[in-house]
This record gives sequence, C-alpha cells and structure tokens, in this order.
Amino acid sequence: MVRFYESSQGDEPVRDWLRGLAEPDRKRVGGEIRAVQFGWPVGMPLVRKLETDLWEVRVTLRSGAARVLFTVIGSKAVLLHGFIKKSQKTPQADLELARKRRRQLE
Repeated sequence: MVRFYESSQGDEPVRDWLRGLAEPDRKRVGGEIRAVQFGWPVGMPLVRKLETDLWEVRVTLRSGAARVLFTVIGSKAVLLHGFIKKSQKTPQADLELARKRRRQLE
C-alpha cells in the first residue's frame, strides 16, 4: 500500500507536487508509483535505494527526470518528497527534506 506523507497541518506535499505536473507526466509518475505499490520490492532501473530506509522512484519524462523519495513502514510505502531532477546527483536539500519528513513519521 502507498500513502502520501501528511504534514502536521494536513498538507500532502507529494500529492500537491503531482497535481502541478502536466497531465502526461502526472500519469507517467503515477503509473510508476503503482508499479512499486504492486511489485514491491522493486529494484533498478525503477527504484534505487539511497540509504537506510530511503528509496527513490525513478521516472524519465520528456521534460527531465522525476524522482519520488519514499520510505517503507511495515507494509506501507510513504511518499515523502517529489521533484524534477536537474543534475546528475540528487540535491542535498531534497535528501534532507525527505529525511526530515521520515523522522517526523517515527
């Protein structure tokens, strides 16, 4: 089961990010998240482990590379952060945000 991280104010940042994508991109990202949901555990090229308890769903779009960072708690994948990747390496700010949200779930 996949669920969206929810802030203490009730916001769901990944859901909001997805809504901001163009429809074809949103469908593509959603389809890959669904593949993770029903096929977990999944490896490369779709999912890459970044560190202990933090993975990324890797999606190639026409406009670039989308990433959705998630953690697994029990049988649930919690989507922590989504972004369009602009460089080869995952930006530290994006990793830190996902780590912070993961810690808030503990």
